[in-house]
Amino acid sequence: MRLYCLSGDLAKPCYIITFKGLRIMLDCGLTEQTVLNFLPLPFVQSQKWSSLPNFIPGRDHDPQLDGELKECCGRVFVDSTPEFNLPMDKMLDFSEVDVILISNYLNMLALPYITENTGFKGKVYATEPTLQIGRFFLEELVDYIEVSPKACTARLWKEKLHLLPSPLCEAFRAKKWRTIFSLKDVQGSLLKVTIMGYDEKLDILGAFIATPVSSGYCLGSSNWVLSTAHEKICYVSGSSTLTTHPRPINQSALKHADVLIMTGLTQAPTVNPDTKLGELCMNVALTIRNNGSALIPCYPSGVVYDLFECLTQNLENAGLNNVPMFFISPVADSSLAYSNILAEWLSSAKQNKVYLPDDPFPHAFYLRNNKLKHYNHVFSEGFSKDFRQPCVVFCGHPSLRFGDAVHFIEMWGNNPNNSIIFTEPDFPYLQVLAPFQPLAMKAFYCPIDTSLNYQQANKLIKELKPNVLVIPEAYTKPHPSAPNLFIEQPDKKIITFKCGEILRLPLKRKLDRIYLTSEVAQKILPREVAAGVTFSTLTGVLQVKDKVHCIQPCADIVKEETSSSGGGVAPTKEDVLQKVKYEYGSIDVEAVMKRLTQDGFTNIKLDRTDGALSIQLVNEDTTIKFDDNETHIICGGRPTTRLKLRDTIMKCLQSF
Repeated sequence: MRLYCLSGDLAKPCYIITFKGLRIMLDCGLTEQTVLNFLPLPFVQSQKWSSLPNFIPGRDHDPQLDGELKECCGRVFVDSTPEFNLPMDKMLDFSEVDVILISNYLNMLALPYITENTGFKGKVYATEPTLQIGRFFLEELVDYIEVSPKACTARLWKEKLHLLPSPLCEAFRAKKWRTIFSLKDVQGSLLKVTIMGYDEKLDILGAFIATPVSSGYCLGSSNWVLSTAHEKICYVSGSSTLTTHPRPINQSALKHADVLIMTGLTQAPTVNPDTKLGELCMNVALTIRNNGSALIPCYPSGVVYDLFECLTQNLENAGLNNVPMFFISPVADSSLAYSNILAEWLSSAKQNKVYLPDDPFPHAFYLRNNKLKHYNHVFSEGFSKDFRQPCVVFCGHPSLRFGDAVHFIEMWGNNPNNSIIFTEPDFPYLQVLAPFQPLAMKAFYCPIDTSLNYQQANKLIKELKPNVLVIPEAYTKPHPSAPNLFIEQPDKKIITFKCGEILRLPLKRKLDRIYLTSEVAQKILPREVAAGVTFSTLTGVLQVKDKVHCIQPCADIVKEETSSSGGGVAPTKEDVLQKVKYEYGSIDVEAVMKRLTQDGFTNIKLDRTDGALSIQLVNEDTTIKFDDNETHIICGGRPTTRLKLRDTIMKCLQSF
């Protein structure tokens, strides 16, 4: 078994394992941090972005490079459509991937790059919420970028990285970055996804049984268990032991794995999500009291549901219950509606509300009472009429490189009473704000990441008790912001890996399950060879199809004698095998001597020396020695004599 690491982004993993001749991709996360190297895409081109000076390298200047790079706020940005870093495609051809298993909707954004226009013919498996909410993410991403198109795409700068300042000169695999896929590619890739439910067992090409189990991280998020009759592999990605709106993590299904692959730990290990949620509510309330408005860049699903609930309750407690909240996203309507029909994927507390009946999420109530309003874009019909300040706006994209958030930064950035609050840990907020400086509005960083932290991961690993733990190398090193935080399991065998590495995992197939047809099973005649030990011969043809081993009966061959030639049909291999006998038991020396006499041997003497038995055949100059587990024929005569003696002794044994 081998593991290929195709992504260096620990929060957006992409791995391939080879197992029983299959290539199984675990997640296909998309690294979005690369968009921070590009200028924002406003809906309407502003004077600020259009008047930025070109960046000119100090040496080896190429005039064709003019216009591709712009200087802004002491940094250099690419003036082009944002591009994304894909999983490595040279380690294994995507067309050779047999199966893709997706753990959650955040880890499937590279799916269109992998399944479309690559020759991919495999199958993709995910839970229903992962598929549907993943669709929202993908469609929103395409809409944001296509609604603000660039006239041309910059490419030459990738050939001049050595001349560029940081961080562009440190860009990883910049020549492999790709612009956003099309909506047609999104639809094509999602059509390849097969929906699975929690704890549903699915036979994957006869090689193993794949089972998604709840990971507790987000709606529909799952850990995957790959099992055979003799091996168990668990893939843990994006898991949480905290109590939030998704169904709790299923730990029992992950116990005692031969190999446990763990990734997707928190990106904010030094902070408590509950503490940061409290800080967010406090900062929003202070902003509103100062007659300012709060901007919260967010994704169209996930933590934003909890933010609606907690923030509304907090504002009501603070006497600010008349402050409007706006949720702006191309998929806002679908996301809000879909979240309220997912009872089976929710925590028990949320499920109980459905049976009352009541809405599992309070934002349905807020929508009916106009406390929360949603729109596709700021230029959507009705928004300008309903919009009033101070207010709270939830919109994308968290990178602030495209989407409606760019518009609000330009509109509110010069007012110090306003604030922007970052909750998504995917992007360093100082780099996110870099092209908008100088910025008067206040910025707060309140990362809310409910995935496993290092202490929770260490505790979980001890409870799961895997034989081998496989984790990214970065998890075994002290975290930069907290030297005492890292994965440490001294009683476990740990294997680490880095981006671009190929590992050989210590999982060797020793046994496999073989099935018998009913015809073969009926021919089994058990023979007891010792107390509690039963043997039987089995003759058949071993057929391997779709990784399934099955023994079928040998074909009956009709033998016809040819009278004209006087000959016959040569026996087949199956005929020979059916006549093979297997001897067992201990030898009775007296019976051997009696059988020798019957076969015509004379002058036979029995010798007992130091407890050892032997038979002397004087006329044939032959000795037969009997040991505990062996019988030796020492023959000085003709070879035919030895063969005849062997057959005589074999007749004295039991056989089956």
